[in-house]
Amino acid sequence: MRLAMAEALKGEEEGEVPVGAVLVLEGQLLASAHNRSITLSDPTAHAEILVLREGGWALGNYRLEGAELYVTKEPCLMCLGAMIHARIKRLVYGAKDEKAGAFSAFSVDISRANHRFEIIGGVLEKENSEILRNFFKKRR
Repeated sequence: MRLAMAEALKGEEEGEVPVGAVLVLEGQLLASAHNRSITLSDPTAHAEILVLREGGWALGNYRLEGAELYVTKEPCLMCLGAMIHARIKRLVYGAKDEKAGAFSAFSVDISRANHRFEIIGGVLEKENSEILRNFFKKRR
């Protein structure tokens, strides 16, 4: 999670909403990214999507079975859908997102999806929330 937090801070330096993600496979870092929607003029360039893409390229396969995704903020519906399609093993996220989070805002239950994975939320939640809170405080 600390690596994902470092990515979030890189994004903040670029003027992006500070969300970072890392993808780990068998204890090895496979990919890392931060939000780049503004930089790339791409609404899908969330940190989670970018690490899934990079992981797929690294493995030569979009199915990332056994991979663990760590992200500083609860994923949105789009990112959650991509994780299901990528067939990750585990999602670990930090801060809740009451406005756009797949679980907090939309109460999504993946138990009926074609692929299910472990979900662990609230990891370093206070620190991850603080990064986002400080970013938005500066913008107002």
